[in-house]
Amino acid sequence: MRTILTITRKKTMLPHHRRSRVSHISSLRMVAGTALSVLMGEGIVRRADAQTPPPADAAAIQLPQVSVEGNQAGYQTSLPSLSKLTQPLLDTPQSISVIPQQLMQDQGVTNMRDALRNVPGISLGAGEAGAQGDNLTIRGFSARNDFYLDGMRDFGSYYRDPFNLQEVEVLKGPSSVLFGRGSTGGTVNQVSKQPQLAPITSGWIGFGTDGTKRFTSDINRSIDGLDGAAVRLNLMGDLNGTAGRDVAEFRRFGVAPSISFGLGTSTRLTLSYLHQQEDNIPDYGVPWLFGSPAPVPTSNFYGFANSDYLRTNVDIGTARLEHDITDSVTVRDQFRYGSYGRSGRITEPQVVYLNPVPLTQITPAALLSVNRNMIAVQSEETFLQNQAEVIARFRTGPLEHAMVAGLEFGQETSSPTRFTYANVPRTNLLYPDSSMPFLSAARFNTSVDTTSSTLAAYITDTIKLGEHWELLGGVRWDRFQTSYSQLSTTTLTSLSRTDSMPSWRAALVYKPLPNGSVYFAYGTSFNPSAESLSLATSSADLAPEENETYEVGTKWDVLDNRLTLNGALFQITKQNARVPDPNNSAFNILAGSQRVRGFELGANGNITEAWQIFAGYAYLDSQVTSSTSAAVATLGEPLANTPMHTLSVWTTYQLPWHGLQIGGGINFVSSRIASSSPNSTTGQIERAPGYYTLQAMASYPIAPGVDLQVNGYNLTDQKFYDLLHPSHVVPGAGRAVLFSANFKL
Repeated sequence: MRTILTITRKKTMLPHHRRSRVSHISSLRMVAGTALSVLMGEGIVRRADAQTPPPADAAAIQLPQVSVEGNQAGYQTSLPSLSKLTQPLLDTPQSISVIPQQLMQDQGVTNMRDALRNVPGISLGAGEAGAQGDNLTIRGFSARNDFYLDGMRDFGSYYRDPFNLQEVEVLKGPSSVLFGRGSTGGTVNQVSKQPQLAPITSGWIGFGTDGTKRFTSDINRSIDGLDGAAVRLNLMGDLNGTAGRDVAEFRRFGVAPSISFGLGTSTRLTLSYLHQQEDNIPDYGVPWLFGSPAPVPTSNFYGFANSDYLRTNVDIGTARLEHDITDSVTVRDQFRYGSYGRSGRITEPQVVYLNPVPLTQITPAALLSVNRNMIAVQSEETFLQNQAEVIARFRTGPLEHAMVAGLEFGQETSSPTRFTYANVPRTNLLYPDSSMPFLSAARFNTSVDTTSSTLAAYITDTIKLGEHWELLGGVRWDRFQTSYSQLSTTTLTSLSRTDSMPSWRAALVYKPLPNGSVYFAYGTSFNPSAESLSLATSSADLAPEENETYEVGTKWDVLDNRLTLNGALFQITKQNARVPDPNNSAFNILAGSQRVRGFELGANGNITEAWQIFAGYAYLDSQVTSSTSAAVATLGEPLANTPMHTLSVWTTYQLPWHGLQIGGGINFVSSRIASSSPNSTTGQIERAPGYYTLQAMASYPIAPGVDLQVNGYNLTDQKFYDLLHPSHVVPGAGRAVLFSANFKL
């Protein structure tokens, strides 16, 4: 919710709201270097529900009247975190969904996948042979490589935890002008918690019926004797299973310290570090059978309970320096090094179609065997990048400009080693034996080394053409160079590829009223052959795939600016998808095309002072519009993992009885296919049925700053299939309850 805060000589308090606060980060960014920023850091501007009054001399401080526009805690967000976006979200010509920390807390969210269920147009996918962790599509296109952390790529294959996140931003549509390669359907930007001068002491502890045991803590303090300095520490420990699923287990630990200098001044330095590690018994679900999930109990586990594992170690260090040259010109530089280690041996179940008996669609499941495809990998990925930019606001005659210009350069590496196993014992489809010892011997398969270098320059400008019109334009140039080598038992393959690509963005915004906007936007993106830090002989000589989007939308703040409504019509086209050469199937050509048309509707904020809502609906009409081979993509079929309908509604209400709050919601996902091409054995396309789940929560304050909370998930215990892959499908979690305690001192 947008907050207008006025400071005068009188004692001024914020409007009352149980969970309201002024966003320290956003406000400091707008008033850095002013007296107000110092007062905010010293705690004179406080939460409305704080028990400690302002200092006695606060009323005597002589200040001019200042208005500050910032983010208020709750479900409504008014400002983007990305420095490349210079306007409030209301005036930004792009569909952007922001998942705030308060929403994640109310829902009891413990992983990134559950947070992203709130965003229409997103569909979650299962782990792949070469990549585990978070997999998803946005508006019909894979976004596995499109995760960012504070505006810089977060490439690693791991399950992200929100313990150190202030919010999550999902930007829809091609955005290579902002991020470089990828972003065909959209991007996910994680916004980490930052040090601030106001003290924070908070924590969360929870226990769940699915075996969940979790704690988080968040401590922030200013540094005595060092003006403008503060330190923050976030911790997390998590152990959980999945309701209704056997054997699978997830264990995580995380620590995220950060320190800032110069808060409230013209020069600010922040150093931060994130460490997260996992040791899981991974879950690759159940096999497909004749185009549908196998009709078996959703609790079936086909792996080896005592030997399947997935371990990851993530270490990310970041340094960010900002300097306000003047009130209207800021330069910033952000440097990051990340290391992503993983090792795993995972069982993927696949039905054996010809053994032990010839298989037909009426063969009893008890007679069928399942092949255990072992996915074994040990890998290390690294990320090194520097991002420098200048943000300037100026006038040329009657025109107001908000310009961002930047330069990025860096290097990414990936070095996976994969193994195969011989004579892995099969198991029965209906009655799998997960306690069976794993005795198969490993055999070296391939070792890969990839090094990719990026050099990019970009500039965007938003021009205000009077009171009602804004024009946005942007261009970016990327040079993406990759060297690749693969060593197998018999051959050494060496490949290289260099792509130089421009990206474009243009938009026109009309503001009929101060609280609303209507816009038209156009943007492009590109997908090079080495986008995921891998190359193949079949595509190493191909130029990048190119994508473009058209979007018409509108955004309005209504109900006294408490509630934001938005809607958009869009079309995304991949103009030259990689498909096999019909004259030589060992090589690809750029002759396919894919298209997604649709619309989105959204609402987030307060309907009344006590009633909050976060809701969205997306309609996606996706289609393979051209292809050279039905074995790759069947003409006219929807795109993989792209449901036509996605709906998410979550709402809470503050009852007038001693602070009791209740809430609930629904998630709906219509049917999806795992691949646009048919299974090579059955000739059928795998399809998962649609589903809905119901959630509910209640929280109650038992003492000042201490709340007890209970969350219920999948209340009707729906049987559904959640994560899709062409070779397996993972059932969704059954009914579960999470009990937790939150405290803020």
